[in-house]
Amino acid sequence: MSNMINVKIDNVPVTVESGTTILEAAKQAGIKIPTLCFLKEINEIGACRVCVCEVKGARSLVASCVYPLDREGTEVFTNTPKVLQSRKTTVELLLSNHDQNCLGCVRNQNCELQKLSLELGCDNKKYAGEKTEYPQDLSTPYLIRDNSKCILCRRCVAACEKYQSVSVIGANARGFDTHIGTAFEKDLGDVPCVGCGQCIAVCPTGALRERDEIDDVLADIANPDKYVIVGTAPATRVGIGEEFGYPIGTNTEGKMVAALRRCGFNNVFDVDFTADLTIMEEGYEFLDRLNNGGKLPMLTSCSPAWIKFVEHYYPQLIDNLSTCKSPQQMFGALCKTYYAEKIGVPAEKISVVSIMPCTAKKFEKGRPYQNASGYPDIDHVLTTREMARMFKRKGIIYNELPDEQYDAPLGIGSGAGLLFGATGGVMEAALRTLAEVLEGKELTKLDFTEVRGIEGIKEAKYTLAGIEVKVAVASGLANARKLMDLIVAGKADYHFIEIMSCPGGCVNGGGQPIHDAYTRNNVNIRELRAKALYSTDVQMKLRKSHENPYIKEIYDNYLGKPNSHKAHELLHTKYVKRGI
Repeated sequence: MSNMINVKIDNVPVTVESGTTILEAAKQAGIKIPTLCFLKEINEIGACRVCVCEVKGARSLVASCVYPLDREGTEVFTNTPKVLQSRKTTVELLLSNHDQNCLGCVRNQNCELQKLSLELGCDNKKYAGEKTEYPQDLSTPYLIRDNSKCILCRRCVAACEKYQSVSVIGANARGFDTHIGTAFEKDLGDVPCVGCGQCIAVCPTGALRERDEIDDVLADIANPDKYVIVGTAPATRVGIGEEFGYPIGTNTEGKMVAALRRCGFNNVFDVDFTADLTIMEEGYEFLDRLNNGGKLPMLTSCSPAWIKFVEHYYPQLIDNLSTCKSPQQMFGALCKTYYAEKIGVPAEKISVVSIMPCTAKKFEKGRPYQNASGYPDIDHVLTTREMARMFKRKGIIYNELPDEQYDAPLGIGSGAGLLFGATGGVMEAALRTLAEVLEGKELTKLDFTEVRGIEGIKEAKYTLAGIEVKVAVASGLANARKLMDLIVAGKADYHFIEIMSCPGGCVNGGGQPIHDAYTRNNVNIRELRAKALYSTDVQMKLRKSHENPYIKEIYDNYLGKPNSHKAHELLHTKYVKRGI
């Protein structure tokens, strides 16, 4: 039985379990204590001192995020003049060594330091003086690191370690020279960073941001010699609305399509279509491995940060990876081959833009073996955040747009393809098809709920046409590492494993809208976004990849059959071993 105690927060009586932090107890009392470094479960270090409070009887101010309440009758004061002055001074000292080019910063109006400075009435010039200058790290195609805007909260370090077990960044040097960097001060492009972007998602300022490609996209749209096609990933439709004031997890697909059309794209397609195609290729590849002694367990290949993780950390498992390209790359390959022939436009004149919830997709488009037409499958990748900024730059009134539909044929996807946006979605989509193909009859129940949910690792067994298939699903690379270690040790008996690099899957990708720490700590963002995908799937008439009429058409008239020679030329790829 838990030990409950009675305390007072700003004279408000609160009953809490012994060991509850002041920060948690204050929320229960209806009081928000500001934080900068704190992230629930991964960065509870009390480093920034913004959350300090007075405890009656204590000699000094305490950090509320780590101070446990364990005595009956403890009295806490969260907003005395002493507390407010301490917080104000702390933030002013942070500002004294901060690049305050707020007007041109990508995080302007969505910066936790900026917001807190305003709330506390800070004087940004009070401690003006010499500032530490850092060169920007421009070494990767997916993100920019700018330590002149870093406040040393270490949230990025925690995300890299706790979520992803990659740990390529940390605090270097000591005292005034402390900064976030890599081992031996290497560029980020020279260490085994996987590009997931979770560091960007948790950064409170503009110290980390994606490489912006908006200008390149708009230049192609304005070029009369370019035929510009855009395709959106499943998770973008349940994220983009948040950039325009919609509640977290609202599906604004119709408005997103309308806004993209108003940007001037020649076609607005849905990458759900090639998610369906991925299921066909990956599903039949799995059946071939299962029946003919191929390398098992087969590992999914849709998440580029996950692929890079395997190449760096588990190169001995490369042969376990499905050879299928990701839906993004399949989309680009088909736009410049199948669709190019259909509309009579040569591949070199087609520019393909993908809208992704992911920063690693910017790296993926430049990987080897991603040029089925002789030209890059994908020309430009915009994150969900970049798409929102593009709409605003073009003056599009998002909230007032009508709902519009994707173009055919590459804009028609099934509910199964839609589920790629959530952890377990690729597995569930594959099972819907595998079950019907193996058993030769229609499923009576389409929902494989055992592989759903935001748990880090899920597993299930299914009997399909008398064959027992054991599957596993993991999201977050720290969880993926646990499964990979079992495989390497010979202790895993799975047949098929789905991995998504970001915790919760693509709905929580590193390119999705950024929310402040208070929201992240108190709202299950990934669950709300995933719920929107599942509720949309239930309402769709087309819910199985193999029943998509446009998928059938492309096999009948172009590819032949799943895993055919032509399909391998266009839709499959190879991997490379990378050092650590």
